Amino acid sequence: MAEGCREGLLKKKTYYENCPGCKVDQYKELQRGLPIRELVSTWIVVLCTALPISSLFPFLYFMVRDFHIAKREEDIGYYAGYIGSSFMLGRALTSVFWGIVADRYGRKPVIVIGIVAVVIFNTLFGLSVNFWMAITTRFLLGSLNGLLGPIKAYASEIFREEYQALGLSAVSTAWGIGLIIGPALGGFLAQPADKYPNLFSKESLFGRFPYFLPCLAISIFALGVIIPTCWLPETLHMHRENVSPDDSEKGLETGSCESNVNEKPKQIEGRGPIAKESLLKNWPLMSSIIVYCVFSLHDMAYTEIFSLWAVSPRSHGGLSYSTKDVGEVLAISGLGLLVFQLSLYPYVERLLGSIMVVRIGGVVSIPLLASFPYIALLSGLSLSFVVNFASVVKNVLSVSIITALFLLQNAAVEQHQRGAANGIAMTAMSLFKAAGPAGGGVIFSWAQKRQDAAFFPGDQMVFFILNVVEAIGVLMTFKPFLTQKVKAIR
Repeated sequence: MAEGCREGLLKKKTYYENCPGCKVDQYKELQRGLPIRELVSTWIVVLCTALPISSLFPFLYFMVRDFHIAKREEDIGYYAGYIGSSFMLGRALTSVFWGIVADRYGRKPVIVIGIVAVVIFNTLFGLSVNFWMAITTRFLLGSLNGLLGPIKAYASEIFREEYQALGLSAVSTAWGIGLIIGPALGGFLAQPADKYPNLFSKESLFGRFPYFLPCLAISIFALGVIIPTCWLPETLHMHRENVSPDDSEKGLETGSCESNVNEKPKQIEGRGPIAKESLLKNWPLMSSIIVYCVFSLHDMAYTEIFSLWAVSPRSHGGLSYSTKDVGEVLAISGLGLLVFQLSLYPYVERLLGSIMVVRIGGVVSIPLLASFPYIALLSGLSLSFVVNFASVVKNVLSVSIITALFLLQNAAVEQHQRGAANGIAMTAMSLFKAAGPAGGGVIFSWAQKRQDAAFFPGDQMVFFILNVVEAIGVLMTFKPFLTQKVKAIR
């Protein structure tokens, strides 16, 4: 009986001729096999928006120094933090707006506008001549680049049900890879006249604007991404007429069938304001978002602090690395992360479960971070090996934690609520990520001035505070409501 009802539902499903969402649904019903084209399209769009977020961190220390706004070398991290946080502040203020636009006018317009913003404002950031121009361009880039929430909803809509997990995994993997490859590009391509004098002269455009080349490279990539994005299918349903007499009869038949199968027709009828209201009362979702925000704050602060620490002088507890050296470390980390995410992570998550991945990843990260100040005591080949190993392990753990929490969030809500849930998560995460670079820069600058302190001198204090935040995130996974959530999901 139930099976016959389901077959009846499929046969009676109504498609509107001019609705792009209905066309996508029809295409999905006919599609067979792995959706390679959709996976690649989603992957490059997310990569495009992730690259500029942290690409500035390897050269930000030198950029602020060249602005001559810091009176002392120890104050550079203070100003660097404000530039680093301006992107996330802009995104936090506009994430809800772009989510509303995506729900009303479609996912595709928001995606295209976000990529265009990368092309324009990331290029202008590379041409910044003072501190305020750098902050303004980064803020505008974050404000107009609101596609991460809509692309998550898009990924859950463009794939058939059996491939939706793969699509959402592609989003998180591309995001993590972008946050690693972006800084690697920044490290390799910044100050090209100093690193590659045979190719770039001091009098050339790239000599006069030493931080323009990495921004230009990312903007050119984004410009290339715009072209195929124009042909992306829209997934939002846009029905010009709500209900016709025939549709009403079909709707009644559908409701009758569903009441026999699920015995919950009222839940489907109430998808409007009831669903939105219930999200804030959905403690499994909200608790996972809170934990997600804590780890996002930690990861964003670590991303900036690692680069500042690596390029700071040895006299202040750093490694005295060049931007190229930082780029090499991050490139190796990105390669290691890519291999792990594509080959080992699915098996680890299946074996341990998402919540255990978060707990184990957080616990292992604490002693790893505590060892960073002592790595600065090494030199030569041993320093290179240990720094690269520690960076690979830390980034693998961080992205594994974020991916696991992302899976928990999507498992905590129904399919039709994921767009709104991702919008809430994006707004909250952006606020925490905005605080990450600003707080990290202030803490780093403060720690540089207390090299002779008795309690956690210099950079030891920086990594101690990072560990405190990490420990808070781990402890929150043991809260009763989070444990209940996992049981409910599983």
